Amino acid sequence: MIKARTYRWSIVVGYLCAVAVVSSLVWSYGYRQALDALALRSAADLELASDRVSSQFQVYQELAVLMADHPLIRGFDTEAATAGVQRLLQSVGDKTGALDLMYADEHGQVQAFARGVTHDHVEEEPYFRRALQGALGNGHAVLRRDGRRAYFFAAPVFADSKVRGALVVVVDVEDIEQTWRGSLPAVFFTNSDNQIYISNRRELLFWQRAGAAPKLRNLNGQAVDVDKRHFGPHEIWQTRLGPYLPTMALHQEVRLPVLNLTGEILVDVAPARRLAALQAAALAAMCLAFGAMLFLATERRRALAVANLDLERRVAERTQALIQAQADLVQAGKLSALGQMSAGISHELNQPLMAIQQFAENGAAYLERGNAERAEQNLGRISDLAVRMARIIKNLRAFARNENEPMGRVDLVKTLETAIELTENRLASLNVKLEWHPPTLSKAIYVRAGDVRLGQVFVNLINNAADAMVDQEERQITLSVTTGHRPLVQVRDIGPGLREPEKVFDPFYSTKSVGSDEGLGLGLSISYGLVQSFGGNIRGQNAERGAVFTVELEYWPEEQR
Repeated sequence: MIKARTYRWSIVVGYLCAVAVVSSLVWSYGYRQALDALALRSAADLELASDRVSSQFQVYQELAVLMADHPLIRGFDTEAATAGVQRLLQSVGDKTGALDLMYADEHGQVQAFARGVTHDHVEEEPYFRRALQGALGNGHAVLRRDGRRAYFFAAPVFADSKVRGALVVVVDVEDIEQTWRGSLPAVFFTNSDNQIYISNRRELLFWQRAGAAPKLRNLNGQAVDVDKRHFGPHEIWQTRLGPYLPTMALHQEVRLPVLNLTGEILVDVAPARRLAALQAAALAAMCLAFGAMLFLATERRRALAVANLDLERRVAERTQALIQAQADLVQAGKLSALGQMSAGISHELNQPLMAIQQFAENGAAYLERGNAERAEQNLGRISDLAVRMARIIKNLRAFARNENEPMGRVDLVKTLETAIELTENRLASLNVKLEWHPPTLSKAIYVRAGDVRLGQVFVNLINNAADAMVDQEERQITLSVTTGHRPLVQVRDIGPGLREPEKVFDPFYSTKSVGSDEGLGLGLSISYGLVQSFGGNIRGQNAERGAVFTVELEYWPEEQR
């Protein structure tokens, strides 16, 4: 019996392995076919974009040649002709949309210009030196005056069969990009330094390939790894250049020698992968369906003979398993509730107790000084905190029991200020600077939540931010509130950041030292559950410096924006 069962299962496993191998081959073939079609389309798109850029630049190139042959330009040899040439250049610049037109003599001194966006000497510019040799020169540069990207065409000006100067047309690159910016897919043109100079994606501008290393680097020194893979003849880039660019894309390029540029394109390969996966899944489904029908047909005769006995035995086993599983779930639920309750009490009562202790000490000091009024104020605050602690215990008990209490209208700014008040003593003792600028709105921001529980979420986030910076000298926490479709509260620190952002809300996950009194690893997990119970969301991620936690809540119905 055991040998027969082993034999049957070996056949099933072998069949499944064969299906997996065939499906992987089908996926590979389908992916290659999809990439071939995608490469053809992307090559056509890149060719179209390159032709568009070339044709737009060609207009200004021909303008430079025509203007260099103008009688006023060719006869420019006295200061008296400057005004006339100046008016001519301004008129042509206004009519053609060129950023600037200028005439420079053979020494590189600019004698006349339309707008004067560049410097007065161009003798060192490659395009000008090329024009002095009697050929059409071109080049590009970022204007020092306003930081705009410009492209230059310089045509030689002949007089008496000699080059007397050059007529330079300056083109605003942004005008060239305007007609095709934002179109799909991402297209960019790199210069001789491998720097992206023209693109329909602004976030790609000035990124540069870092030598032979598979990286891209911008002007700020920020580097992004580029994983280059080849699937057949196709080059695939895997990188993260921005939220609006594909993380895995087909890369193609074409040279534009006339402009000394290289056109490149990044096309998302996700549709090709999905198509290949769909083909492989369809084949696997058909194979599995056929195998299942064949298996059922062969098993039916054997199953009918022992059906009644086997059914009775399986019912008994399943019933016993369900009874045991139910008992285990009840016990696990009790243990989970106890764990959440104890952790909740430790986290939720720690800060109010510290505040009560501080108010009691201050009240005693005021009584010694004979300041009964201030002592009474402190006692009143202690009473308020005691009421708050009672509410905390009630809410934590309900939370530990996984019960949903009715939500109310909560003033978001006041709750934040309460959390700041509860944590200010601890922040002061840790020398942490808290930056908080309440929003300047005409009315309060009301959200759907529980006042105490929402405040404790912010207390937990502030304390965690302070703990993250305990080993560094500079310590700063920034609180901000953003209104929009949903109100957002951000708690930002300048600490070392999150090592595993995807695990920070897991129970018992902690980055604090072993044995720490505050290192239970449940604070963020409890905060996550509280915000979820409000109908909101909380997420943590790394920023350029430190970490930022964002709490997203729901407006109270009458406060909808």
